[in-house]
Amino acid sequence: MFARCSCTKGLGASPSSLLAPGVRLSKRRLLLGRAWAPQSQPQASLASAGEGNFTQAASECNRGESEPGGDLGFWQERLADQLLPLWRLSYDEQLKVKFEVTKKTLEQFQSRLHKLGATVMEAQRLDDLLQPFIPSPVIDGYRNKSIFSVNQGPDGRPRTVGFFLRSPGGKRMFCVPADHLRALPAKHLQVAQCYEAFLRQAPPEPSLDAHQLGPWRRLRVRTSRQGHTMAILTFHAEGLSQEAICVQKERAKEFFMSGQGSVCELTSLYLKERIMPSCYQLLAGEAHMFEDVLDLKLRISPGAFFPLNTSATEALLRVVAELGGVDRRTLVLDFSHGTGATGLSLAQWAAQVLSVRLAGQAVEDAQWSAAFNEITNWRCRRQGVEKAMARLRKGQEDGKALVVLVAPADSGPCSAAPRPPARTSEESLSG
Repeated sequence: MFARCSCTKGLGASPSSLLAPGVRLSKRRLLLGRAWAPQSQPQASLASAGEGNFTQAASECNRGESEPGGDLGFWQERLADQLLPLWRLSYDEQLKVKFEVTKKTLEQFQSRLHKLGATVMEAQRLDDLLQPFIPSPVIDGYRNKSIFSVNQGPDGRPRTVGFFLRSPGGKRMFCVPADHLRALPAKHLQVAQCYEAFLRQAPPEPSLDAHQLGPWRRLRVRTSRQGHTMAILTFHAEGLSQEAICVQKERAKEFFMSGQGSVCELTSLYLKERIMPSCYQLLAGEAHMFEDVLDLKLRISPGAFFPLNTSATEALLRVVAELGGVDRRTLVLDFSHGTGATGLSLAQWAAQVLSVRLAGQAVEDAQWSAAFNEITNWRCRRQGVEKAMARLRKGQEDGKALVVLVAPADSGPCSAAPRPPARTSEESLSG
């Protein structure tokens, strides 16, 4: 959400501040501040808004069936119904359903505001001002990050790499391969398949649990349009000696850099220990990956957030700049998270940008990107709203306008990853 004003006394005074994250309110129009990609809304919300074609198909698949054992096709279809509840529809139909969901949400929201005595619009309804969604430039394989889990597969095989799914009765938990999900690029699936081969190369150990998981667990894959591929392996070192840990690390490095997994052509291989969640150990390759966004080269660390759909993010940022009227007389207060992609991109058009929500590796990434791209009108300070507003008010004395950019709250169909601000296309498969 972003609000534009020439003189701001506080964020709470404007009706815009009453809206849900990701929605912009103005006297002319209401814009959904989300970037919709294929199959992204939580199933419960969509089920109440659809015409019955997709919900009926999903319910028929879920109603009263018996477990089919190792029938992988059955489990993959159930996984798609759980994570991507609109996958049976064309992309145009998906956008129509989501538009109706949003419209109904706004109707309910306005009704609640009226009950509270709030005046939101003069003689106009919020849902009448909703603009059509801007489609994602890329529909299939658009994700630049995927997170895979490890568990027993539906066929009983241990160390299966994929996404978690419960059995119809809810008594069992499986890991279902994700090679049928169109949102995932082929490179992510290739790394996941090689990781599974790596896990199954090791013989079962007597000390392992019933699922024979071993010390290697979650896999995170990040890619960029520059051709970079980063794999981050989660490692449980509990109960292992330092010698055993070193052996495991060398085994992973050899497999992916010179062994069977070398076909993945990883540019970075990281290890992340469970007992040190914020610590990433570089096993091989480059320390960072890079991405081009609106002619800027941005650095991305292994633990930093970056919007999942790069092409949609570029379209989103152009819309934000246009609708916010961002120009050389505009001050931007950026509350979005991540590597500074939003603030640095808007700095190309704005007079000054202040990012106040970056933290950890993201700060270093953003500072590197600003220096590399010779951006001098962007600053990063971790501070509260009042202090940030006070700093920018000083710049309004000469008539500069103020744009406030707020990232929508994290939400999604399955322990979702963070979202980029505003309105093109985004979706979450697994946290």
